[in-house]
Formats: sequence, structure tokens, C-alpha cells
Amino acid sequence: MDKKMQELILKELKIKENESFSVEELTTALKLEGQDSFKELVKTLAEMERKREVKITSEGKFQIALQTPQLVGIFHANDRGFGFVTIDPEQPDVFVNPTQTMSALNGDSVEIEITSPAKPGDERGPEGKVNKIVEHNVTSIVGEFEVEPSDLENQGTIGHLVVKNKKLQRYNLLVTGVGLHPVAGEVVTADITAYPTSEKPLVIETLVKEVVGNKDDPGMDILQVVYQHDIPSEFPEDVMAQAEATPEVVLPEEKIGRVDLTDQKLVTIDSIDSKDLDDAVTAWKLDNGNYHLGVHIADVSHYVQPGTPLDREAYERGTSVYLTDRVIPMLPHKLSNGICSLNPKVERLAMSCEMEITPEGYVVSHKIFQSVIKTTERMTYKAINKILESNDEKTKAKYEELVPMFETMGELHKILEKMRKKRGAISFDDNESKIIVDESGHPIDIQIRTRGTSERMVESFMLAANETVAAHYDKLKVPFVYRIHETPKNEKVMRFFETLTSFGIVVKGDSKNVTPKMLQGVLKEVAGKPEESMVSVMLLRSMQQAKYTDESLGHFGLAATDYTHFTSPIRRYPDLMVHRLIRFYEENGVGDTQKEKYAEQLPEITTHASQMERRAIDAERDTDAMKKAEYMADHVGETFEGVVSSVMKFGVFVSLPNTVEGLVHISNMKDDYYEYLDMHMALVGKRTKRTFRIGQPIEVKVAKVDIEQSAIDFEIVNPQNTPTSDLRGKGGTFKRPSNGRPGDKKPYNRNGKPATGSSSNGKKPFYKSANKNNAPRKNNTRQK
Repeated sequence: MDKKMQELILKELKIKENESFSVEELTTALKLEGQDSFKELVKTLAEMERKREVKITSEGKFQIALQTPQLVGIFHANDRGFGFVTIDPEQPDVFVNPTQTMSALNGDSVEIEITSPAKPGDERGPEGKVNKIVEHNVTSIVGEFEVEPSDLENQGTIGHLVVKNKKLQRYNLLVTGVGLHPVAGEVVTADITAYPTSEKPLVIETLVKEVVGNKDDPGMDILQVVYQHDIPSEFPEDVMAQAEATPEVVLPEEKIGRVDLTDQKLVTIDSIDSKDLDDAVTAWKLDNGNYHLGVHIADVSHYVQPGTPLDREAYERGTSVYLTDRVIPMLPHKLSNGICSLNPKVERLAMSCEMEITPEGYVVSHKIFQSVIKTTERMTYKAINKILESNDEKTKAKYEELVPMFETMGELHKILEKMRKKRGAISFDDNESKIIVDESGHPIDIQIRTRGTSERMVESFMLAANETVAAHYDKLKVPFVYRIHETPKNEKVMRFFETLTSFGIVVKGDSKNVTPKMLQGVLKEVAGKPEESMVSVMLLRSMQQAKYTDESLGHFGLAATDYTHFTSPIRRYPDLMVHRLIRFYEENGVGDTQKEKYAEQLPEITTHASQMERRAIDAERDTDAMKKAEYMADHVGETFEGVVSSVMKFGVFVSLPNTVEGLVHISNMKDDYYEYLDMHMALVGKRTKRTFRIGQPIEVKVAKVDIEQSAIDFEIVNPQNTPTSDLRGKGGTFKRPSNGRPGDKKPYNRNGKPATGSSSNGKKPFYKSANKNNAPRKNNTRQK
């Protein structure tokens, strides 16, 4: 490359950095003459383009390549090769086309540059390219070992892996002979030894480090999911040793300094199959007309001390994980089902929150303290519902001494529920399912969980305690753990409101300052209408994800100013940490020195807890999807009544009453050519005007099931009965055929699709390196 020519070009282009030039224009600008000079110019420009000193525009002209700052984000891969990079959760993701990914894998931390910024008014976000893979997210793989003749053609290769991870299914996962040599059909864990390259963009090389078992072993499918998400399934020896050394009864010296509440009538209220009972409640009417509510939580923090093996393992796990037929607990059973469980009629250590609540539902005084309790009875949701809903005489006679307290609890629950509604708390009554499996782990039924008075009542009491504890420590201005749910982002709210206008719904209030009360009003307006389900799903999608933090930023969905998780320390590390902080401030005070103790640790602890929550939720969803697909594989060819749960450009998702969801792909909608109308979230037939929107009833047939992909394909039965509309024109009305099946049934509700969680910033937590498979667990139905 001619250095002098390079300098001339750079000088000219820097002067006019916003302009671009063809080779001919540059020749004139640089006053070059002769064929040799022209050839040297072309040669120099080509070399400068390779060195990224200049860039070629879409018109084929040359422009100075301004040095753009290198940005680091998390790569989210799409099955079709392209991806998106999240740099800032508050900003739009950067699109990366398949040729610019540097073969990054899903979840990788990558360095990118923006090649095309987002244009104002354009719905498309910025585009960029990956320049460097900073850190690989996936370092090991779980899969079934198989051998094919083609595998052995590669020197040193003994087979390949078949995986359930959808993000890795497009790759050829070769197994080298360096590690263990498994037998075909065995499920293994393997470390990645070579990542995809530009020469081999779809090849990953691995070595087997552990054989988990045979693919046909009962429960192996779920165990694969556990390994895939890097969830610890066994406790280390030092953890088990500490658990075994834990006393099985409350010792006399452990009661010193605690309030003795063993004479109070306290009950646990849980499902019949619960073994870890972490909350007990009591209530009575006060002489002044107010109510006393006592929420007493197992004091796990007494037994799980900082810096011990138990604490280290609980922190790493972050939460218990619930997977169809098993629970992977945060703590060993010796604690979770033993000394930490509020089993009936035995002494237990507790952290108590007592509240005085007015008939309007407001907490006017409270006490938070360490206690000793002895629960009077272990109650079940079913029994309480028989008492409060069915007025069942046999059940009431069995618990005769406690019935007046249960009736008082029922009154107080209604008061608290009314108060939350009044302030604007948003309630989504979504169906939850329970998958029933046989001894071999094969699903034989999917049952809908119904939430009766008792379930909602316990939820009301837990919410009250969580808010009270959070408000108490926020007022003290000390470092603390909070559960927050931030206000929805303005652009999502605006899009939601714009879509509502197509239904003639006008939201009252300032869209730039949205409140829970405004959104609660939207749900109230559409209640019982055909568009109820659609509006509910869209509202869920416009919400942000709840998370843990050391700042009290409020809980938008609950319309609560302060909120934390205090009530489930057996299964959630943040709750355990809340108890530890309560004890620390009670015993040491709240001065500046005391505040410094946990101030620096809490951001790392809360970030890690949120990541482990996401990991658990992903594992639970993957397991549910797999088992539901396995269940529906036994029903191929059968027809079902369902409801449209989501509409995309590529087809219609349909949810059945048992919460199973499948796809009607647009390629199988052969009765017409369907266009996707983004504003209405609808597919409309060009010729027939048949219209598919969220919330409308539909009859489908199970066409195909792929258990490995957890995919269920539906076909529409009698498409001629589909409602029609003029959405493609100026109007927006529906016309349902007079002979129309499936009829004007009230649509089923369903859960909305979650947003892709952003990954951590790579910062090391205070115990050891953060888990790289960042992901969450879903909230218990009791808590938000």
C-alpha cells in the first residue's frame, strides 16, 4: 500500500467525513492523473477497507470509517443464524445478521460495533456486528451420545451428542476420544474443547467428562434439563455433614432472648403434599375494632450462618426448583423438612411480624422480632375452603376450636384484598397446571390448579407481612433486600395503549405517567368481553420483570411503595438474607458502622439471586413444555376446543383449557393467504377476511408432536367457522358466522410470554464466580 496515497485519501475523507465518494470522484478530488495512479488508488482503498480505515456505503462509495466505541453486550441467538445483542436493558437490542456473528453462541458476552444506528421514527432498531467474543456462556453440554458412520470420518471423533437445548440443536456436536468413551444411548455431560469458527461455523467439539445414565432410565429426561441449566442436584459432603450435625429439636439455650408465643393458636396452611412448612398465621379481632394478624416464619437464618458450607450452597442455588415430579431443594431435607419446617405441635424458632390492621386494610402498628412458636394444627387449603366456602359441617366439627379464627381470617382477607384493589393492584387470574406422571415418569393427566379462598387468604397475609417488613427497614434507611417491580417502559405502554384504541378502549390518565390504577381500569373494562384475554396478554408483555435489589423502588403490579420477600426462607435465599439482616440490626443497631457491614455485599447478592431465579424458571418451563408435549403425543389426531393465545407472522398459537399450547403454522392455513396486521396483532385472510386474534375460541386437531423439540403442531378444524373482520380496511369490527362453532364462549386466560432475561455484567459474586447460565424461577402462587 502506497503510504503517501493513504495519507492523501485519509486527509480528503476526514475533511468531508459526512460525505462519500466514488473512485472516480476521489481521483478528481486528489487530482490524480494516469492509469497507474488510478490503479494505485483502487489498491490502496481496498487495503484501507480491510483495515477498517474506510468503509463502503450501500451505494458502493467510500467514506472515512470513524472510530466507533466498542460496546459489550449479551448475544441472543436465533435458530436461523442471526441474533440480537443486549447492551443496555433500557435500550433496544442490536440486530446482528448471520454473517456478522463471529459464530457466537447464545448467551455469549460479545464486543460489537454499531454499523447502522436506529433511525428516529423507524421501528427497526440498530444493527451491528460482532468483533470479538469476550466470554463464552456455554462451556459444557448435556446430551445423548450417538454414533453414526459420518462421525468416524473425522479424525479423533467417536460420536456426536443429541441435545434438548434448542439453541444448540443446529450444531454438529462432535465428541472426541480424549475424554470418556460412552455407549450409544447414554446421557453424558461434555466440556466444549473447540467452538464454531468461520471455517466450521456449525461444528462444536467436546470431550465427555461424566456419564449421567441411560436415556431410557426413569426420570432421565428431567435430569437432562437439570444438567442443561447447570442446577446442582446433589449436596457436597461438607454441606451434608453440617446439616447432619444440626439439632433436631429446639435447644433451651436457643430460646434465650426470644418472645415465647407457644401459647398462641397458630396454624400452617399449605397444600396437602407440602413437606417444608415455612409460615404460620394467626388472627383475632381487637377491642378497638381493628384486627391482629400474626405472620410467623421459620427462622432458617438461625441455622444457616454466614460463611458456612450450608450458606455457601444456599447462595449458589438461590432457590428451590420445582420440576414436575421432583423438587431440587435449596437446603438439605434435614433442615427443610425437619428443624426448619413448622411441623405441628413441636417447638420451632421463628421470625415474627405482628400487625394491627384497620377495617379499611391499613397497618397502623407492627412488631418484627425473633420468637419461639408451636403450631396448633397443620391445615390444608382444601380443609379451609371446606370451612369458609362450603360450610362443611364435618370439617367444621373436626376443627371446632379453630373455626372462629378461620372466619376472622376470612374477614381480614376480604379487607386486605379490597384495600389492594382500591390502591390499584393488578390481578391476573391465570390458570396453573399440575402434570400428573406415572411411576415411569410418563405424563398421564394435566390438572388445573384452582385458587380458592384459602389460597388467596394466605397470599393476602404474606403480602401484608412482606410490605410491612420492607416499609420498616426502608424507613430506617439501612442496607436491605427488596423485591421490586418497576414501572413499565414508556414505549411499551404507548404501544399497548395504541393497540387498545382498535377496540375502542380509551385509557384515562397520562400515558407518560402510567399508574397501576390506570391498567387495573383497562382490565376491568374488558372483563368478560371477547378481547379480555388478548388485552391481558398484551398487558403482561408490556410489564417489566420483578427482581431483587438493594433499593426500595416499589412494586408496580401490587401498587406497593415498599416490598420484599420475607416469608419463604426455606426455598429462597433473598428471604433468608432478609431474616439475617433483621437479626443483625436488632442485635447491633442501625448506626453508620453497622450499615457498612452489608452495604457492599447486597448488590452482588441480589443480582445473583435474580439470576438464579431466572435459571429456575427456565428449567421449570422447559420441563413443563417437554412433559406437555409427551402427554399430547398420546392424543395425536384428536380434536380440542381451545383459544388463540398468541398471533405471530408465522402462525397462530392455541392454548387448550389444560394450558397445553401448540402452533398452527401459517403454511398449514391453506384456506387463504393470511397477512399479519401488527397494530391489531391479527392474521387476516386476504380473500375471505377470516381473522385470528388473541382470545377467540377455536377448534383444533393435534397434527404432530415432537417431544425432543417440545413442539406441538395443531391444524384448524372447520376454518370456514372463523370470525371475519374488516381490519384490513378502515374499520375494526368482527363478524362471527351465524352457524359458528366453537361459539361465543368466554375465552380462557393464559400466561404471557416472558422477556429474555438479560445476563449479568460478569462481576464476581462474593463467594465465587457467578453462574454463567443466567436465568429465573417463577413466583409461588402466594407471592408476587
